[in-house]
Amino acid sequence: MSTNTKFGAKGWTPERLGSLAGKIYVITGATSGTGFEASKILLSKGAKVVMLNRNPQKSAAVIAELKKESGNQADVSFIQMDLAELASVRKAAEKVLATVPRIDALICNAAIAQVPKRQLTVDGFESQMGTNHFGHFLLQGLLFPLIEKSKGRIVTVGSMGYNMGIKTINFDDLNWDKDYTPNKAYSQSKLAQIMTVYELQDRLKKAGKQDVKVYACHPGSSRTSLIKTSGSLMTRMMAGLLMLSPLSQSAEKGSYPEVMCATEEDLAQEGFYGPTGLGYWVGPVGECKLEPHARDKQVAERLWQVSEEAVGFTWNL
Repeated sequence: MSTNTKFGAKGWTPERLGSLAGKIYVITGATSGTGFEASKILLSKGAKVVMLNRNPQKSAAVIAELKKESGNQADVSFIQMDLAELASVRKAAEKVLATVPRIDALICNAAIAQVPKRQLTVDGFESQMGTNHFGHFLLQGLLFPLIEKSKGRIVTVGSMGYNMGIKTINFDDLNWDKDYTPNKAYSQSKLAQIMTVYELQDRLKKAGKQDVKVYACHPGSSRTSLIKTSGSLMTRMMAGLLMLSPLSQSAEKGSYPEVMCATEEDLAQEGFYGPTGLGYWVGPVGECKLEPHARDKQVAERLWQVSEEAVGFTWNL
């Protein structure tokens, strides 16, 4: 199902990475799954990793594990942040700006998925849209000045789930007061994240701020705890069966697209990157086809305005 890859039959792999000494990567949701694996790869190449995680206890354990695997010299740290609380995002961003000298890439990796019953965040957003999209949207905006100063990148980890819902943004009912289903709400949040990537590219180009690069990718069908963490019993059972099939891959391989987007030189921003095999679930990492509804300019512009109003932050572009 591959569209094209400039990385050959095996696709992109970490073997392409040289030394990342002196580079600093900020990543959300790194206590498990693809975020953990991406952090491990970056640390193995000498980079510094700053994790933005919700759980302090898990973060301390993960730091110990990463240091055990990469050596005590591994430069990895943690700042507490809950994407579902805008106040927490603001507090974490303040600490990043005060303590981190540069950001070579902000990797927006964290997500929740398939929440069985409709829930609202403390700020009043449907939980998946609030966590996956609005939380990251605010974080990107707050950290943008440092990313720009660093000539860094923003990497959004989307999902092929963007193509499994209503294929537009339901502005009339963003909180799913009517007809909530876990998959539709998740799909909506991932579509919003991906649309924002290409809208930000357009805005940066118009503003002449093209030193910052912005990428969208997806992990394919990877063996992570994402569904197990928040999905219903039936969803978890179905996901468990999928994880036992050839149509799934390790979390390590699922992390390759985000590491590639954070590090690879001369990578076209227009692409949508991930596994290129059957259904884009597994296979060599390269460029995947992005369906036209994810690039609907009129919807993307409205989403941007709605997002700024929702989080109470206006990007200075």
